[in-house]
Amino acid sequence: MDARQMKIEAARAALAYVESGMRLGIGTGSTAEEFVRLLAEKVASGLSIEGVPTSERTAKLCNELGVPLKSLDELPELDLTIDGADELDGALTLVKGGGGALLREKIVAASSARMIVIADESKIVETLGAFPLPIEVNPFGLVSTRILIEKVASRLGLSGALNLRLAGDKTFVTDGGHFIIDASFGRIPDAEALSIELYSIPGVVEHGLFINMATLAIIAGPAGARALRANNT
Repeated sequence: MDARQMKIEAARAALAYVESGMRLGIGTGSTAEEFVRLLAEKVASGLSIEGVPTSERTAKLCNELGVPLKSLDELPELDLTIDGADELDGALTLVKGGGGALLREKIVAASSARMIVIADESKIVETLGAFPLPIEVNPFGLVSTRILIEKVASRLGLSGALNLRLAGDKTFVTDGGHFIIDASFGRIPDAEALSIELYSIPGVVEHGLFINMATLAIIAGPAGARALRANNT
């Protein structure tokens, strides 16, 4: 089973949790896109859902495939969000934002009664941080914000490059008009402490640590998909 097939298997297993009539948050990224394709097949066969996309990229794919969408203002309370992750640990704490949609992803997840993560087994880590942590920042005062992030990291014993994300030779701009700094900390032993510190910086709009948000993860490996709850509970 190759990497794409594992993503499809995770998406297929998560689809079993989607019921007709649901208000559904729809994630962003390569695994989430496999979920959208499978969801579209179910919709074409009669499944009735209303989806809220977490990015313009996801919205475009849903529209192309006939998945009915609403805005989050139209559906401010959702039953379930299904989304991918760049990393997850045994407590189902996540690093997200590799696709640049972390702000909308977190808003949608927080508006949902449940969040299910879909991923292949390579995304499971003992300690978060190998994947650079996306930090969404306001373009105003970018240099100042970067310095404050460095100071926060130093207080917590973290170090590593803070790279402004690029799209080709231009600065990557999120759907909300912000920039992203990718922080290569290597290890994040205390995600909650880092989250609190980053939120204290005025120029930080959001960060990619999703803490106590996912209720279940569907993890795919060569042997198929399995469900993972926080610390295997």
